[in-house]
Amino acid sequence: MISLSWLWRIVGELPEIRVLLGLMLVACAPGPAPVPARSPEASVMIPTSIMIFPPATQVVPLASPTTAIAPAVSPIPTPAPPPPTLSPMSAPAPRSEALRSLPGADCVPPGRPVQPARLVRILDGDTIDVQIEGRTYRVRYIGIDAPERGQAFYAEATAANRRLLGSGPLRLVRDVSETDRYGRLLRYVFAGDVFVNRALVEGGYAQVMTVPPDVSCAQTFLAAEREARSAGRGLWGLPPPTATPIRIQPTRTPAPTPERGNCHPAYPTVCIPPPPPDLDCGDIPYRNFPVDHRYGDPHRFDGDKDGIGCER
Repeated sequence: MISLSWLWRIVGELPEIRVLLGLMLVACAPGPAPVPARSPEASVMIPTSIMIFPPATQVVPLASPTTAIAPAVSPIPTPAPPPPTLSPMSAPAPRSEALRSLPGADCVPPGRPVQPARLVRILDGDTIDVQIEGRTYRVRYIGIDAPERGQAFYAEATAANRRLLGSGPLRLVRDVSETDRYGRLLRYVFAGDVFVNRALVEGGYAQVMTVPPDVSCAQTFLAAEREARSAGRGLWGLPPPTATPIRIQPTRTPAPTPERGNCHPAYPTVCIPPPPPDLDCGDIPYRNFPVDHRYGDPHRFDGDKDGIGCER
């Protein structure tokens, strides 16, 4: 038998026989072997010329000279977008419409801002100090007038105001004016669900005092006052005050004049303007001054009618 190595040497010397034998080997081959996996780092270029392999070598299918086997690249997953961030919605400022549904409060003008407040001090039945956003303000109740210190029913009216203010969180609503001439906030006052201004009048602890232009609740307060008066509540159940004789030294009392600038003649030794607004003893710097009742006492500084106003 002729060895394959000897035959291969003969074929190597004759190019024509080498080509023919290569074609026969390709035709008789059982089939192409699987292409081994290639490294993704390199692309292999294979020439188009027919290559003759030893008998034990399988023939690999040829590729185009310009075709490169590209490395398999796994797609990079696209990260999912983050969930949208919801911007916080600022709560709308409360309006007075929510308070108009409370008992007796339908007179409060709509569309007014509601101011939350914290009680600091109670001066009397119609004046308080509150804290709003860290700052302290004096508040005068709109449309009512309670007894001042030294006047009859002062203690009862102040106690009633304190009791009503303890009904819940304080909320303040203006009418038309922001403040009076003395810088006090003019407000309708709510404690919880209680309309404090109206409750004081209804209980007989204050009477109606209307000062334009803040008159939205004037008719509501007048109706509450008529009810308290007819029932004899609070102020309306007190006996009428007894007039006390007043001794005035003519040499020490200045002659009364109808007007001294903007000073009311009922207070001859001090300069106190006439109402409005109604003033309390806490709103003026004077104490123990004469009150000339011939001209009345519009601010009711002399509660016991003894001729001395704002007694200590």
